[in-house]
Amino acid sequence: MDKSSALEYINQMFPNEVSLSGVEPLMQKIQNEIRTVDAGILAAVRQQSNSGTKAKEDLAAATRAVEELMYKIREIKTKAVQSETMVQEICRDIKKLDFAKKHITTTITALHRLTMLVSAVEQLQVMASKRQYREAAAQLEAVNQLCSHFEAYRDIPKIIELREKFKNIKQILKSHVFSDFSSLGTGKETEETNLLQQLSDACLVVDALEPSVREELVNNFCNRELTSYEQIFEGAELAKLDKTERRYAWIKRRMRSNEEIWKIFPSSWHVSYRLCILFCKKTRKQLEDILANLKEKPDVGTLLLALQRTLEFEDELAEKFGGGTQNREIGNEIEEIGKGNNSSSSALDIRKKYEKKLAAHQGGDSEEKDGSKDLAVPGAGFNFRGIVSSCFEPHLTVYVELEEKTLMESLEKLVQEETWDIEDGSQSNVLSSSMQLFLIIKRSLKRCSALTKNQTLYNLLKVFERVLKAYATKLFARLPKGGTGIVAAATGMDGQIKTSDRDERVICYIVNSAEYCHKTAGELAESVSKIIDPQYSDRVDMSEVQDEFSAVITKSLVTLVHGLETKFDMEMAAMTRVPWGSLESVGDQSE
Repeated sequence: MDKSSALEYINQMFPNEVSLSGVEPLMQKIQNEIRTVDAGILAAVRQQSNSGTKAKEDLAAATRAVEELMYKIREIKTKAVQSETMVQEICRDIKKLDFAKKHITTTITALHRLTMLVSAVEQLQVMASKRQYREAAAQLEAVNQLCSHFEAYRDIPKIIELREKFKNIKQILKSHVFSDFSSLGTGKETEETNLLQQLSDACLVVDALEPSVREELVNNFCNRELTSYEQIFEGAELAKLDKTERRYAWIKRRMRSNEEIWKIFPSSWHVSYRLCILFCKKTRKQLEDILANLKEKPDVGTLLLALQRTLEFEDELAEKFGGGTQNREIGNEIEEIGKGNNSSSSALDIRKKYEKKLAAHQGGDSEEKDGSKDLAVPGAGFNFRGIVSSCFEPHLTVYVELEEKTLMESLEKLVQEETWDIEDGSQSNVLSSSMQLFLIIKRSLKRCSALTKNQTLYNLLKVFERVLKAYATKLFARLPKGGTGIVAAATGMDGQIKTSDRDERVICYIVNSAEYCHKTAGELAESVSKIIDPQYSDRVDMSEVQDEFSAVITKSLVTLVHGLETKFDMEMAAMTRVPWGSLESVGDQSE
């Protein structure tokens, strides 16, 4: 305590002179407290002296306890090492026993399976010799399963011997099955009542053998079934184009007559399906040879009839087995030619048009779903459409030539019968020959698209181009000739064009008809590009034809102007001959 704090303390205890009377009692109290503190300090010193000695004794005792603990830890560690060594020795013996037990168990299992395999192979051998196919099929599955357990021992002589024996038995089974199936279709199935059941059981054996055995058996059966077909239709009498329909009648009759017999085959084999594929391939080859060996061009009627019957047969197969769908919108696309963007179309016509498109679209969707169902059938998916009919494609030039000849003759007839006038009550200002020509073209397109959508259809489109260009030439030739005057000088045309009122109407009809042909030719190209094979769609173009009709429109308008100019020149010449100087007054009417 410093002086200032001591002084403050004294002032606080004795603030005035009266309080000084309490100095003596205060001093006495402080001295008592000092004596008490001194006594406490002395006792503490004495106690601390005694505690130091005891602390040394406690420290020594703790040190001795730690040393004893370390000794015991070392002793425990030594005993633990000894115990570990003992346990390892015990476990080593147990592990050997476990390995021995495992090997003994594996050996017993292997010997048991080997015994079963030997017995199963011997039983299978007996079944094979007795042609017990149903039992042999089940036994084959068992032997295959047992053999799978000995893959790791395949180099052991006994296993090699068993596997070789099993292989020979399977070969014997295959030989017996093929031998029995060779009698199918020879009439023995009607004589031997149990033959069909035996062959049905043999199919189970084939399924239990390798997949290649089933493939070989089905191929042999199909080839044997079609042997008589090849012999019949390779002969001179039936190897003709006009006998094509009889080919398809033969296979359909064959399938109907043998339908019950062929039920011995599992449905998963798809024997009828594969037989039809092979039949189509052989038929295509024979028809190709017939068409290639023709000394003259084939008769168009015979060729088209054969093609039509082939297409019908392909459709029947596609419907029966699935694979490929017809395009229902082809007819709709063709029907739209000459109908779109017609200024005379009513609102009802437009509505019907789009309702028809919507219905066709929905029909296409449902057909696509049906087609996917057909394709989902196991074994289906082969596209029968075109498998035979495509062989006719290179020989359809005679058909295209006939169509061109027919179209040109129709064109000449239409032009000869054209009145160059519009019937009373007609809603269109287009010449009837224009509309009739496109109706004929649409029918021709329908006929061809029903037969083929490849090169022949493209060639027919070129025919349409030539026919339409010829019609444009006919329209051009119908225009009045000659011309003088300002327009004639500008266009290089000589001579006057005298046009009557009828001529002017004809020119207007020609303009309308050329515009109709220009528009409809574009619709024709659009429709063909949608139905033709994709490899030709980019080559479909009617721009040259449209240019021809554009030229007709231009020439018609120029001719119409020439005619009006000629009339104007004649009136002007008449006015120059009027004696204007002799007229005394102006009248209210021109003479």
